[in-house]
Amino acid sequence: MITLSPDPRVDAAIDASLDRIVTRARTLGAGFGALGDAVARASRGGKRFRPALVAASFGAFGGDPDATPSLYPVAAAFELLHAAFVVHDDVIDHDTERRGILNVAGEFREHARVQGADAAGAAVLGDAAAILAGDLLLHEAFRLVAFAEVDPVAREQLHGLLDDAVYVSAAGELADVTHAVVPEHASQDDILDAAFNKTAVYSFQAPLQAGAVLAGVGDEARSVLSTAGGSLGLAFQLVDDLIGAFGSAEQAGRETGGDLRESKRTPLVALARESSSWPKVNEALAVAHTGPIAVRDAQVALLESGAPVRLRSLISDTLDRVRTASREPALPAAVGSLLRDLADGVEGRMP
Repeated sequence: MITLSPDPRVDAAIDASLDRIVTRARTLGAGFGALGDAVARASRGGKRFRPALVAASFGAFGGDPDATPSLYPVAAAFELLHAAFVVHDDVIDHDTERRGILNVAGEFREHARVQGADAAGAAVLGDAAAILAGDLLLHEAFRLVAFAEVDPVAREQLHGLLDDAVYVSAAGELADVTHAVVPEHASQDDILDAAFNKTAVYSFQAPLQAGAVLAGVGDEARSVLSTAGGSLGLAFQLVDDLIGAFGSAEQAGRETGGDLRESKRTPLVALARESSSWPKVNEALAVAHTGPIAVRDAQVALLESGAPVRLRSLISDTLDRVRTASREPALPAAVGSLLRDLADGVEGRMP
């Protein structure tokens, strides 16, 4: 597990933003007020890993939180960005629940049914509400940075990080969906690029750099940090792919083998496609959606192909690059230690 110490001041900044969304929404009518409430419910709690990463990077570079009140709203912005992506992802995946609880789309489908809408109409309202909820969270994330008490240069750098996080993540999500629906299989490189883009920038690279910007770090250290953060993010997503195929229900937050049931074309599947066992794997994956026995058969086929071993090796190589970067002279010792701890945490998530 990756563990970072939570900071109640970051939590307070997140909660203040969610309260603002609720208050603003309620002034625009009962229906929109209900959306504000749903946004707040969907965004409260959770691990809040990304804002903790901003704060950890800031502290490792020697930043003084008492002298930098902007740390907390900037860190909060990365949690709201994550919340926005989660809400939009649920629309893309046609999910109405998250971890067994109705999400924004699910809540508004239920609202529509109570008001007499048919199933199609309920789905339209649910998706519309979720898209708008994600939009509100994205707006709030950028607003937090816009109003943060930082100098103009730092503000421009922070906006650049958010800008990259949104664009690169959107590109990765679109590529991922394209790979899922287009009959022709994408190359391994293209699938790895999509995996990187979906997660690495907004979950690791940008938060780590945001902490460095707030601490007043120079370009050389930030460049090393960016590379290491990208590698951490890629490894994290590759471990997620292993969890999605082989992880326990507790690890995955849903039934085991969820990625196999959904026929996701992950890097794990791309590696299996390069093996002589691919026809058998492909046949097993084609019926994995039919039930737990079929899922187990697909897992066995993947194991026999050697793809999980190759993916674990790729993850290890990627994390080795992080550990090497952590010892670059441009980074303070505390930052190197943070990167190594994060690498160990990513590795420890492997099922």
